[in-house]
Amino acid sequence: MHRRLLALARDSRSALTLTILSGLLIGLLAIGQAYLVSATVNGVFLERQSLPQVAHWMQLLLVVVAGRGVLTWLNEVAANAVAVRVKSNLRERLFARLLALGPAFSRGERTGELTATAVEGIEALDAYFRQYLPQLVISTLVPVTILSLVFPLDPLSGAVLLFTAPLIPFFMYMIGRDAAALTGRQYESLGRLSSHFLDSLQGLTTLKLFGQSKAQAQNIAKVSDQFRDATLKVLQVTFLSAFALELLATISTAIIAVEVGLRLLYGNMPFQEALFLLILAPEFYLPLRMLGLRFHAGMAGTSAARRIFQILDTPLPTPRRPDLGRTPLAEVPSITFENVSFQYPDAARPALKNIDLSIPRGQKLALVGPTGAGKSTLAGLLLAFIEPTRGAINVGQVPLTSIAVEDWRECVAWVPQKPYLFHDTIGANIRLGRSNATAAEVASAARAAHLDEFIESLPEKYDTAIGEGGARLSSGQAQRIALARAFLKDAPILILDEPTSSLDPETESALEGSTRSLMHGRTVITIAHRLNTVFTADQIVVLEDGGIVERGTHPELISHGGAYARLVGAGRGWKLDGLQAHPPDPGGPSQRAAPSIDPQASSRGEEWSAAAKEASILLRLLNFLKGSWGWVALSVLLGALTIGSSVALMGTSAWLISEAGLHPSIAVL
Repeated sequence: MHRRLLALARDSRSALTLTILSGLLIGLLAIGQAYLVSATVNGVFLERQSLPQVAHWMQLLLVVVAGRGVLTWLNEVAANAVAVRVKSNLRERLFARLLALGPAFSRGERTGELTATAVEGIEALDAYFRQYLPQLVISTLVPVTILSLVFPLDPLSGAVLLFTAPLIPFFMYMIGRDAAALTGRQYESLGRLSSHFLDSLQGLTTLKLFGQSKAQAQNIAKVSDQFRDATLKVLQVTFLSAFALELLATISTAIIAVEVGLRLLYGNMPFQEALFLLILAPEFYLPLRMLGLRFHAGMAGTSAARRIFQILDTPLPTPRRPDLGRTPLAEVPSITFENVSFQYPDAARPALKNIDLSIPRGQKLALVGPTGAGKSTLAGLLLAFIEPTRGAINVGQVPLTSIAVEDWRECVAWVPQKPYLFHDTIGANIRLGRSNATAAEVASAARAAHLDEFIESLPEKYDTAIGEGGARLSSGQAQRIALARAFLKDAPILILDEPTSSLDPETESALEGSTRSLMHGRTVITIAHRLNTVFTADQIVVLEDGGIVERGTHPELISHGGAYARLVGAGRGWKLDGLQAHPPDPGGPSQRAAPSIDPQASSRGEEWSAAAKEASILLRLLNFLKGSWGWVALSVLLGALTIGSSVALMGTSAWLISEAGLHPSIAVL
């Protein structure tokens, strides 16, 4: 796993090298700083030098301190550049892979979990590349450099450093084993929470209609509690790890101070050398402590990377051969299915089996059947989202597999029952049908879809933002944007999932003529939900359990009294599996109520100044701490005591060796 993650940084090798090099230089400057401080103190404390005599040491010390500050800034900038580039490249690869895998893959996944992987999962790699990976190298180079300097100077202190240094990564590994498992469970909980929450939001209208919103809120609370518990367990291990590493580093520094002080006491070591080793000891353990603290960030990135690489390693559908037998599709007479079967991965039975079907050019075909009959799967095959498990689809005399996917989809327009609209302008959403369309062509397509009057009534017209998923539009308006895409694309083949199912009777009547005009001279495959659509079809294909059970025109199938007639009779108005004889009631639940776009909505938030907003947010956040101010005060106090203890450790150690340098009685120390 770590090798694959390291391979992601190949394109950022220069920035990664700069990060590691700056970290190493910071360690070298720390050595120089320790020497300058020890030389200055020794000159003033024991040799009684004046300020002019030690001024050059102090000037160099200021330069070194400034250099460490500049290098620290450079280290952060370079590390951030590595993380940003890796995240951007990986996110592009992940999105490209999801698009290549197509709906056949996403059909078996939860949207919220995939979204969490693409957003939070990749974001979790930020700390891995920005902190953990550079620190991993620095934690090796800096201590080795310090050891190579200390051993010739004082073998005993070098032995103490060499013996105690491996204890930090050892305990880090021992504690980290549990941390890795807990972090993995935490990430899985985040995926479940994200998918559950998104599913609940998308189905909020249905939940409200059936009175299940409160129960669903309880389910979300339960999943949130599971994620909270998993996060707290990770934090417990993190705090335990920090405690162990701090304790080891502190005790080791104290040992250095004691053994150096004892030798100073008996005159076996010069004062400057002893002070130099004392100041250098914390710098020796600092990279190892930082590695321990950042180890958990690395574990979080590794847990996220497992899921990311799982998606990237998912095999793609059978690749098409882009340059074999390409034929202009406008001249192709028919589309033929020859003994086509398809089975989804891990499915118990095939979704389609032994489909033999011919669709002549210009024919209007209606697909009818109950849920799970295979209608959407057949449409997915035509859209080249999936490939047949067995059999072949021919376009004229040319196998569909010999046509490039991009070329084929350029000749197919698809209008789903629930089209997806992006958080962009109306014009950009319509232009999805043909990206190079002019403004006049977009307006013409909107006019054909009877959307122009609504657009012209908006203050920004075609530049009006509609929100993610068309949140600021009604279902009918969203459906008409999808129809406008089809008008704009002007493709020879249309696949329609009942495009007028979400429209009111008046709008549906207005669109009927335009839709007939759009269908003229084209091959049309419609997944039928309404009886009036089936009436006008040249051929009706009835699917059940993945197979064709009947085909023919409406009168022929009714006269046979078979599955089609039972569907019509059982529906009593064609309301089985969404089939209905009449359009939905405009005031009913199928017509999604949405507030009209308020032209002044975007300007209401500008009434408050930025300073007032920040102050209001801060006060609201502080309001959450009511009843917990005692714990806040305790945490601040403990944090201050922690820093004070570190200062006290070095102060006490410095006092110890300073007194020892004067060679008093052992009883004094």
